[in-house]
Amino acid sequence: MVAALVRFAVRRSLRDTRYVRVVPRRRAAGLVAEVYRQVERDFGMLAPPVALHSAAPEAMAAAWSVLRETLLAQGVADRAAKEAVATGVSVANSCPYCVDVHGMTLAAIPAAEDTAILENWARASATGAADAPPFPPEQAPELVGVAVAFQYYNRMVNVFLQESPFPSHVPESAKPQARRVLGGVLRPPSGPGPRAGDSLELLPDAPLPADLGWARPSAVVAGAFARAYAATEAAGARSVPAAVRALLHDRLSTWDGQAPGLSRAWLEEAVAGLAEADRPAGRLALAIALASYQVDEGLVEAFRTTAPGDDALIELAAWASMAAARRVSTWLTVSLDPA
Repeated sequence: MVAALVRFAVRRSLRDTRYVRVVPRRRAAGLVAEVYRQVERDFGMLAPPVALHSAAPEAMAAAWSVLRETLLAQGVADRAAKEAVATGVSVANSCPYCVDVHGMTLAAIPAAEDTAILENWARASATGAADAPPFPPEQAPELVGVAVAFQYYNRMVNVFLQESPFPSHVPESAKPQARRVLGGVLRPPSGPGPRAGDSLELLPDAPLPADLGWARPSAVVAGAFARAYAATEAAGARSVPAAVRALLHDRLSTWDGQAPGLSRAWLEEAVAGLAEADRPAGRLALAIALASYQVDEGLVEAFRTTAPGDDALIELAAWASMAAARRVSTWLTVSLDPA
């Protein structure tokens, strides 16, 4: 009964999604309905970080696939190790929602080995400061995959969700008990996890780009990321001006993971070379990629004056978030193979 009530509360928290409307479960159709079905089957509930993408079905399928095939599906690494990496990345990116959810899940996994070293590695990996990874090479596609997936998710969650996974009406005094209960609800069942590869059917096959060499040893992980990268690139081509895409790629080429600071003066300098019509998209894309904590209603509404639909907003955010995650993956690859 308590677990059912917690699931209901988390579903209600979908109403707290910022800036976009989430497609209700009863109205979902086509690709959105299929993603919802897989999420509820494999995650135990309709997870808001996935559902927030519902205005852009292909972006949602991409986001779900990289999460499912790294964090949830059966593989070589155990779930506690994956949750530790997810938590460490989320701490580094100051994503309180993700820290809460994955910290609760990790704490609820029985007999989990000490995972502090993995969490510390994941935290350091966000700025390219990680030492050699503390796991065997055969676990790299899954654990690096979790790190890259959460570089993406932290940005999307920081923009579109509240700081807590609990609905806004839940009082602070009730949250410690709610965390214990939700941790139990999220605790994965004993066993190897959902069958790997089921999400690959959601998106068409795509060639493996050069920056996915770390995923190659796992056909499933490589397939999920290749499809996701292709889908988000297509989303960017639809919803992000070409000049903005070129600007962000240029900034990311020398970015070392460090935040630009509390002031947003850097944004005005960065977009000064763009056409006036492209500057709202430029400000929003750069802020999401490099400082998602700086995104506010003003940046979002300025973009909406040029592209009012929820689908365009999600596609821009997904493209910018994935571009940043891909940049982080390049220094994770170096930490795997210094040669």
